[in-house]
Amino acid sequence: MPTNSPRAVFVTRESNYELLLARHATREQARFFLETRGQRIETLEDRDCQLHDALKQARLAVPDDWRQAHVRRPDLDRFLFGPEDVIVPVGQDGLVANVAKYLASQPVLGVNPSPDLYDGILVRVPVRRLADLLRAAAAEQAPIEYRTMVEARLDTGERLLALNEVFVGHRSHQSARFSIVVSSGREDHSSSGLIVASGTGATGWARSIMESMGTHVPLTPEERAVAYFVREAFPSIATGTSIRAGKLAHEPIEVTSRMNDGGVIFADGMEQDFLVFDWGRRVFVAPAAHALHLVTG
Repeated sequence: MPTNSPRAVFVTRESNYELLLARHATREQARFFLETRGQRIETLEDRDCQLHDALKQARLAVPDDWRQAHVRRPDLDRFLFGPEDVIVPVGQDGLVANVAKYLASQPVLGVNPSPDLYDGILVRVPVRRLADLLRAAAAEQAPIEYRTMVEARLDTGERLLALNEVFVGHRSHQSARFSIVVSSGREDHSSSGLIVASGTGATGWARSIMESMGTHVPLTPEERAVAYFVREAFPSIATGTSIRAGKLAHEPIEVTSRMNDGGVIFADGMEQDFLVFDWGRRVFVAPAAHALHLVTG
């Protein structure tokens, strides 16, 4: 057990109101910009207030003998999480995915500041229950879902973790060229990229891909397996389309780049945090060794 007192680490992202002010410098300039387009700044201000009120109430719920920290999404890759931390994302579901890749086994309690706006699949802890659940999480007595994550590991040893999905492809809209190897065989591909998704991700981007492909790969969030999908595979004299989707439980999918430049691998839509995937590099994508510890509330 950790010897330090528990620390509640709150995670937020900039609200749309804050981003608008950063772009237009003053409220009046931002208001003028929106009103000339038939929109009201008050709508964004209300959402911003909801976020900050939820964060304030959540921080008040922290036990007095605990430590606290607050980190914004752009700073996650520079923040040092400790084993005694209890993570509290306050925002939309995607914020849980953003922070999950930087954690080991710390419990995560997501708080939804706008239930009328966000689905709350991953941010489901009511503020009124936060104090009790924080104590229970620190004592390893909270109800937890162990959600499978995805790991991409390059042949250089570099790796990326994702809660929803890993993308392998070209950084632009050019065709991505690569070869894939799975248990059913090997095939060269030209496509708009490869997605490897967890059961959590199967309800998001991967779901829309399955609908467009007319296929279904059953996968649950706690199942130790991932699904892969080749997007818009193009048949040619050198490329095929027979290996386009499947489920991986024990063996990874092996992908070898055939892109001279522009090949990338990124996780959970965070394109700025990517691995270079140029010609000849190989990546192995499979279920990660550890899972997200999501407190269910």
